Amino acid sequence: MWACHAALTVTLAWAALDGTATAATPPKAAILLPGSINDHSWNALGYSILQSLKAHGYEVAYSEGISDADEGQALRDYAGRGYTIVIGHSGRFMSAMEDVAPDFPHTQFIVSSGDKGISPNVMSIGWNDSQFGCLLGLLAARMSKTGNVAGLYGLEGVPNITAQAGSFRICASKAGAKVTILYVKDMEDAAAAKEAALALIANGNDVLTGKLNAAQSGLVEAAREKGVRVTGRSLDDSRNAPQAVLTNIVENWPAMFGTVADQVKAGKLAGTFTEYGYNTPPVTGASLAYLDGQEFNPAVPATVAAEVRSMEQQFASGALVIKPTRNDARSGR
Repeated sequence: MWACHAALTVTLAWAALDGTATAATPPKAAILLPGSINDHSWNALGYSILQSLKAHGYEVAYSEGISDADEGQALRDYAGRGYTIVIGHSGRFMSAMEDVAPDFPHTQFIVSSGDKGISPNVMSIGWNDSQFGCLLGLLAARMSKTGNVAGLYGLEGVPNITAQAGSFRICASKAGAKVTILYVKDMEDAAAAKEAALALIANGNDVLTGKLNAAQSGLVEAAREKGVRVTGRSLDDSRNAPQAVLTNIVENWPAMFGTVADQVKAGKLAGTFTEYGYNTPPVTGASLAYLDGQEFNPAVPATVAAEVRSMEQQFASGALVIKPTRNDARSGR
């Protein structure tokens, strides 16, 4: 069962049911989250998006724990109550938005980490998982002592997961490592992720990566306990396992959403897909960081750090483009 949380700073009359804001009512934005805002990972990032929209003049609300079955109802609820922006914080919301959006032509529906837009009012915003998966693949291969590295993911087949897992395999393999990819059923289940990670470690994989939500903590904990290396999704992962974590993909969703929020407030809706990366400065969507002002764990040799940074520059110039396939992201070796 999902719950709605509203954060209003003034008493408002409801906006018109078609999604437009009147002169007396600031625009409103809502986000639907698949998990809890306290996961220190994906859902916490979604909450940070929402809070950043306050600076753009929006009243905000959110719902946690949205299941697949509840997506359509939750989208309709917010759009029907006059929210001008309704965000689904996962690529899996795209199908429900495709069904709901035609009934609310004045609402901007946005998928975080989607892979397409649907005209006129369903857009996707994301960062280039292929670029960052490739960087982690190179780093993992260079830091492995056994020559065996692994990725642990959820939502097999979702485009952004395919992009990151597939590019991890491509670039780690090119750098000489043997790669295993494994999928878990629940992005939020830290215990199951830890069990899966321990199995990967037992099979000789000494550098792990992954893209999970609350379950990311289980992956990091397994690496910490067994003394192997891992990559994280927030600086908290480095603080919790400073010896194990090599770097984190730190996502900057507020920067990606700010321009869209201003456009919607001006009455401009879009049905596009915008993907940020090293080739879209100044907003790159994400960056590698171990701690504030520090890109990598001190254990990463300077030569390896330089090689990863060189790859970043190749992405920035357009000299390197990675296009993973479903086969690249397959489970197993």
